[in-house]
Amino acid sequence: MLGLVCIDVDGTLVGSSGEVREEVWDAAERVREAGVRLALCSGRPAFGRARAYAERLDPDGWHVFQNGASVVNVRTHESESAALPAGAVPALVERARLTGRVLELYTDDDYAVELGVDRARRHAELLGVPFRTRDLPSLQGRVVRAQWVLSHEDAGTLGEQDTLGLSVSPAGSPVMPDTMFVSLTRPGVDKASAVLGVARTYGVDAARVMMVGDGHNDAVAMRAVGFGVAMGNADAEARAAATRHVGHVDDLGLVEALDLALTL
Repeated sequence: MLGLVCIDVDGTLVGSSGEVREEVWDAAERVREAGVRLALCSGRPAFGRARAYAERLDPDGWHVFQNGASVVNVRTHESESAALPAGAVPALVERARLTGRVLELYTDDDYAVELGVDRARRHAELLGVPFRTRDLPSLQGRVVRAQWVLSHEDAGTLGEQDTLGLSVSPAGSPVMPDTMFVSLTRPGVDKASAVLGVARTYGVDAARVMMVGDGHNDAVAMRAVGFGVAMGNADAEARAAATRHVGHVDDLGLVEALDLALTL
């Protein structure tokens, strides 16, 4: 029997409506009642809507946020998060100011963005947090992730000076189809490393873990566990990494995946 199911948010838990359908929550409850742990595994931060999703999936458990940079127990507030290397933050801030691109910086429980442009405002709404601008260096605490919030065209032009050799995880959201979120975390930190860490905490072998997702940042975790499940709307990399395939997020593909988890 599976011991852990990890669930991506955008394009997996949440579809084009921007909401989680009740059929999904019902399926999640069936899996939890069968004794299988559930963990959110998202590029989103550990606050706002993502925090609420995690608490509903497993109010006592460990969850993966920020593409593996934030690994947080939502009940105890313990953190196994990984900070960006020294020097990365000022270099990225300098690059953002030079190029005029939207850069966000994140700790486990807060974030900062300097530019008050429409794309940044819409992202705050997607996250479910109030929007306000402030100087990026004013963010207090351990910075675990930086993120470029860009048009698809601009995302395609990012180079080494924009990513600094950090782990790069691009992702999209059906709620903001015109936007690419390019997440930067400490080298070696991604959804795969975080999922395997949560599994070890629970004493679950990787072969008994399922990862359900739709994008590049999910594919690395799919390849690291026993069962990778790609949504019907998944990109080519996620489809290739998966061992199982289910329906589109808007057609309750996650319910299919959760029902499948009860048969493995």
